[in-house]
Amino acid sequence: MPSDIIQWFPGHMAKTRRLITENLKEVDVVIELRDARIPYSSKNPEIAKLCSSKPILTLMNKAGLADPAANEAWAKYAKDHGLHFLFTDCITSQGISSITPAIKELLADKLQKYQDKGMTGRAIKAMIVGIPNVGKSSLINKLCKSKKVKVENRPGVTLAKQWVPTSIGIDLMDMPGVLWPKFEDKTVGENLAITGAIRDKVLNLDEISLFLLERLSRLYPELIAKRYNINDLELIKSLEPYELFELIGKKRGMLISGGDIDTDRVAIMLMDEFRSAKIGRITLELPESDSSRQD
Repeated sequence: MPSDIIQWFPGHMAKTRRLITENLKEVDVVIELRDARIPYSSKNPEIAKLCSSKPILTLMNKAGLADPAANEAWAKYAKDHGLHFLFTDCITSQGISSITPAIKELLADKLQKYQDKGMTGRAIKAMIVGIPNVGKSSLINKLCKSKKVKVENRPGVTLAKQWVPTSIGIDLMDMPGVLWPKFEDKTVGENLAITGAIRDKVLNLDEISLFLLERLSRLYPELIAKRYNINDLELIKSLEPYELFELIGKKRGMLISGGDIDTDRVAIMLMDEFRSAKIGRITLELPESDSSRQD
């Protein structure tokens, strides 16, 4: 992965932008999914522009993989700034039952007008948008209480819009995951790669694992120590990412002939264990106290 501005905009993502614009008039509300582990980096800045004419409910999804203390900090931040955030997780069902009430609150005036006109029983129509691999299909299946949409733990599975009725009075329009034309901040691109929003085969997995270790050694050295049996926090903090990568590889016995580490195996193991929360519940971004970043 280049260290300067990262370019990533496949053709189907350009198509998704057009789909969102063309179909926005058919919905009452937009449900934006972000990854609770990277709330800033998983925010597509194009969504607010494309969907500015509709109320937006933001779901911080995969909250069960994120640091509980960080979730609380983000919840406070949202409350302090008047933002509509819900923390959801499709495995634990965290926050799922709060989605419908939150949408009805956002649409209170519109729903009251419908009621005044005697238009009862009309399903609310919601468009679900977000970056790839953030859990849109899993959420829809959770709300439908059945497997209506194909789900895989890799980006780019949903490639066209899909209407999905639910039993909770909301019809959902699922959109393909969409990134934006370029990442001006290389940290954003790195975080998206770490969490799997960008296909692993497109980028260098060894390099992505080093991005991860840089963050973990700074933010969660105690989790590294516990998971990989390294009983020296100061050592973890002092090592360069590749030195830590080598140490973990040796601790796990992932060696090739000559005693060198098997870099491919170590990289795959690190990414798998982070993404499945085997290392621990981890959040890579905390809310900033200033207003320098868009929410």
